[in-house]
Amino acid sequence: MTVTVLYFAALRERIGCESQMLDIPPEGLAVSDLLARLGAADAHTATALAEEPRLRVAVNHTLCAMHDLVRPGDEVAVFPPMTGG
Repeated sequence: MTVTVLYFAALRERIGCESQMLDIPPEGLAVSDLLARLGAADAHTATALAEEPRLRVAVNHTLCAMHDLVRPGDEVAVFPPMTGG
């Protein structure tokens, strides 16, 4: 069972790809656990995701908290905080 993870903005540039598939358990994972799995698989990803408290995550186009559940088949978008002026 998989989820699709999309990376945006500077995070995409730091990781070096715009998306990837990740196998997760059928019961799902908390967003924070999903990010930990992504970081454990690759050093570049681990470094980029080290900003976890500042990252924004949307599951199926809805912003969510780090404790929210990601289920198989979900689309997870990960992006740095927005800035602007």
